[in-house]
Amino acid sequence: MQRKTVLLLFGGESSEHDVSVSSARNVFAAIDDTKYEVVLGYIDPSGKWWLLDRLDTVIDYHGSPQLLPALGGGSFVTMPGSKVVKPDVILPILHGENGEDGSVQGLAQLLHIPIVGCDMTASAVGMDKLVSKQILTAHDITVVPYEVHHASDTLPDFNHLTMTLGVPLFVKPTRSGSSVGVSKVYSEDDLLIALGEAHKYGDVALIEHGVTARELEVAVIGTPPKHHVSSVGEVIPGEDFYNYEDKYSSASKSEVAIPANIDQKLSYRVQAQASRIYELLGCQGLARIDFFLSEDNQLYFNEINTIPGFTNSSMYPKLWRHEGVTYSSLIEKLLDDALSRGTIEVQEAVEE
Repeated sequence: MQRKTVLLLFGGESSEHDVSVSSARNVFAAIDDTKYEVVLGYIDPSGKWWLLDRLDTVIDYHGSPQLLPALGGGSFVTMPGSKVVKPDVILPILHGENGEDGSVQGLAQLLHIPIVGCDMTASAVGMDKLVSKQILTAHDITVVPYEVHHASDTLPDFNHLTMTLGVPLFVKPTRSGSSVGVSKVYSEDDLLIALGEAHKYGDVALIEHGVTARELEVAVIGTPPKHHVSSVGEVIPGEDFYNYEDKYSSASKSEVAIPANIDQKLSYRVQAQASRIYELLGCQGLARIDFFLSEDNQLYFNEINTIPGFTNSSMYPKLWRHEGVTYSSLIEKLLDDALSRGTIEVQEAVEE
């Protein structure tokens, strides 16, 4: 059997560059090289694409050729050298701006190369927390109450916010992941600092009600209507909230419970809502969908991640491992889905 050529894209311009590189190391090690020939495409922090011949502990792209897209030709060309690189499929292990937001997905469409995961539209919608909340609210999916702040706006009245949203508040950029730029706010001074931090990552920020809740996560794989939903997992933060350090630091005290300690009826409800959200937002390939479960059992949609992390601590592969899908098998299923958009044989967690 002839091996398929996979362009593994990683790195990128966003604040989640290091997370992407860490995920890509795991993915590269897990891909079955008897079935796939892996081409390494590294995107440096300035946005240049490089063809690497190996993935060392320290990435050194000096002396490597750049990768330039040949639009409509299903290929890339190196500079210098003019070597043609013609992947059968692109596997983007990218997070944040210019990677997860529809830009690379749109480029793949122009190149005429299949890409793992959501298309340009669903990626852009999933990346934008405000847009995804607006769409889902219109379909009666409950989201955490929020207000919107633009970088050009004056500082909102703190007393008004606390009357409508309560205390504490959470301030976050609308277009970033891994809890980058997220702050918990108790005072007017906190709010000023938090908005300044959030606006480092974009013009639009969300100011949300700080709901006291458990954090539930669900993994989805496949292309509707033949997509599959994992069991429900729970993240138990080791810090005040599940921030960047708590997610990725080796000193993190956070814990993961799979399955979550919730009753079966609630578990089915979370899974059913995750499946519906996946379809409503036009997703395909994969996504991780996150919820808050309040103390009074109100379920809130928090966010969707269309390229979830694949690090050693990442929830997405852990959820599928609980279903009996190994890391290597998971990567293969994602590649098969992108190549065929056909059925993925994963045991469904929700009874038909």
